[in-house]
Amino acid sequence: MRPAPASSARRLRLGWVEDVRFALVAMRAQKLRSFLTLLGVMAGVATVIMMVSFVVGFNDSVTNAFTSFGTTLVQFQKYEARFGGGGPPPEAERKRPDLLLADAQALKRLATLAAAVSPERYYGRNPEVRAGRNEANAPTVVGATPDYAPANNQLIQDGRFLSAADVEHAAHVAVIATDVADALYPNRDPIGQSLTVNGRGFRVIGLFEKKGSFLGGSTNNFVVIPISAFDDEFPQVKNGGRDTIHIATIPARPQDFDALVEQETAILRVRRKLRPDQPNDFAIFTSTGQLESFRQITGGIAGVMIVIAGIALLVGGVGVMNIMLVNVTQRTREIGLRKALGGTRRDIAVQFLAEAVTLTGVGGAMGVACGLGAALLARLLFHFSAAAPLWSVVLGLGVATSVGLVFGLWPALKAARQDPIEALRYE
Repeated sequence: MRPAPASSARRLRLGWVEDVRFALVAMRAQKLRSFLTLLGVMAGVATVIMMVSFVVGFNDSVTNAFTSFGTTLVQFQKYEARFGGGGPPPEAERKRPDLLLADAQALKRLATLAAAVSPERYYGRNPEVRAGRNEANAPTVVGATPDYAPANNQLIQDGRFLSAADVEHAAHVAVIATDVADALYPNRDPIGQSLTVNGRGFRVIGLFEKKGSFLGGSTNNFVVIPISAFDDEFPQVKNGGRDTIHIATIPARPQDFDALVEQETAILRVRRKLRPDQPNDFAIFTSTGQLESFRQITGGIAGVMIVIAGIALLVGGVGVMNIMLVNVTQRTREIGLRKALGGTRRDIAVQFLAEAVTLTGVGGAMGVACGLGAALLARLLFHFSAAAPLWSVVLGLGVATSVGLVFGLWPALKAARQDPIEALRYE
């Protein structure tokens, strides 16, 4: 009489449970050898978890940073962007003509799809910004117009922003970010207070809302003054032949983003007398383009990490196969005895395959724990938003068990094919 399907399923479950229990007993009996075998699998899985955690955290940080400055930002400047600074620009870019205030004024006048056009100059060479005895931590000083705030998605928390009259009269007024306010006016309202920039006095008229950090660095350490006052105080920036002006713009409607880029590019090309067959002699940056560039970088890093993880898993798999082959040799008499008592080839194969999968499963669990621990450590020590999604944990454990199945298959088949009589005679 054939057993009921439920009874067969129960026996199968009990068989797997027993095989796993025997595998754990064997691992405890040979702790050092088992641990050394697990190192490759553990390192590979830990690398996968850490790679996913750091890439996800990096992408989230970059996305939040670019989103905070507006997803429709279009910026024109003289030099192309270089990751991490990238050293001095090439000769061809240094020969480009500077972008001028007149270019920004032309865009303001002719770009019908633009909601704001913001000409900006930057002084980032450690200016001395002080209020009494207090000094800010080398903030960037920006020369701007009233369009700066909407173009860069900057909101005012207190006070007001620059007005057209401030620019027209080169007023010595400043709008500061929260890091500057905390450094200069601890526990005080900064509005109406005085500060000096390289010894020149300014009155604080506004405070920007605080924004999040970017890769652990602050985005709230800057001072904005009228661009006319900036040119008076820092004439070397305007006349120094460097990248003296950036032009930030945003469309009136998000759906006009691509059309705005084309329209403004055409206006600048006409002003700079470029022929149709000549390339642009200015750089164009967009938030979406920069975000895609960063994601390509993280994708390349992830690819390298996957290769490293694959090598570690391959080494771990070879180690598992070796230890299982040794186990088959050492337990030849046990295999013969089990076959003599009615064990089938399938029973023997499943037993050794279960041991291999258990071995790599334990290594995978240890690797997941190491990877999650590294991600948690990064969050606590460096305030980096590393995050391991659930699918990465499942992937790590799945890869580990797959290594056990693949590299444990040959030892399991070798054990199953043992001749019971020869196995019982083995010494």
